[in-house]
Amino acid sequence: MKLLPSVRERSNTRVMRDRLVWQSASLLLSYPDDGLTQRLDIVEELLGHISGPAAELLGRTLDALRAHRPMAAAIDYVTTFDLRRRATMYLTYWTAGDTRNRGREMLRFATAYRDAGVEPPQAEAPDHLPVVLEFAATVDPDVGRRLLTEHRVPIDVLRGALADANSPYEHTVAAVCETLPAATDQEVRRAERLAQVGPPAEAVGLQPFTLTVPPKRG
Repeated sequence: MKLLPSVRERSNTRVMRDRLVWQSASLLLSYPDDGLTQRLDIVEELLGHISGPAAELLGRTLDALRAHRPMAAAIDYVTTFDLRRRATMYLTYWTAGDTRNRGREMLRFATAYRDAGVEPPQAEAPDHLPVVLEFAATVDPDVGRRLLTEHRVPIDVLRGALADANSPYEHTVAAVCETLPAATDQEVRRAERLAQVGPPAEAVGLQPFTLTVPPKRG
């Protein structure tokens, strides 16, 4: 007699599936440098271990990037994420804008990483979506899921911007959304409002926070 999987087993299976989705998404959303082909090979291998809507969505981005020449992929990436503010992957930009509050919000990400025993990356901001996904996949899935869930609205804004641009990266962000709790009506309305009016602005009389989006690429 075959026993049904226990609640714990189902939970463990879901966590492992989500970690594979997050790792794949982190690799697909990274800048397409000379290591792109190797990252795509890794994603293809990871997708061999999962199924369902998220895997299908990730596969669509994978196929699109496979079809791109390296230089074309890099130009498309910069055009998509660096030249469209609505498509920024810096999550605190949508919750705090270019204000001093953004520095405090980014510190929350850095503190979460250090509390989990790792140092924030030196070459990228701690709230950059691929960084958060890498952390969730490889370091602490519980804390990583919390950070992603708390920033579900910015992720939804990003997804909408990518969909409007007919970008293949939209499928990967949609796959990430598949791993998170369904957006509430309030979150949907907030995402729609942010997409229309943009992020918060610094109050009159305060010195603006100096980090801008998109940042200059080295």
